[in-house]
Amino acid sequence: MTIVQQIITIAVAVAATVLTRFLPYVLFPEGKKIPDFFLYLGKVLAPAVFGLLVVYCLKNVDFAAGSHGLPELLSILAVILLYLWKKNMFVPIVGGTVCYMVLIRLM
Repeated sequence: MTIVQQIITIAVAVAATVLTRFLPYVLFPEGKKIPDFFLYLGKVLAPAVFGLLVVYCLKNVDFAAGSHGLPELLSILAVILLYLWKKNMFVPIVGGTVCYMVLIRLM
């Protein structure tokens, strides 16, 4: 990339970040009712993304070969249990990742 292309790329990334951070405050100022559609998206989008991530992570797992998907399934179980225990997303993400990395090295 030339220096001009690099500057344009950085400027576009900065503009996109600023726009996505401040646009909600401009569109929905305090005191203005948020449309029901956006409230609905706020409720269903996060679980939908996590469901999509589970499907994506398991799409290439061959349950008929090797470890039969055991590291993946045990790591998913670890994530579920850690979430039920701690009720936040950071601990299950880290715990599930560590569990998976250890299991694929041991199996």
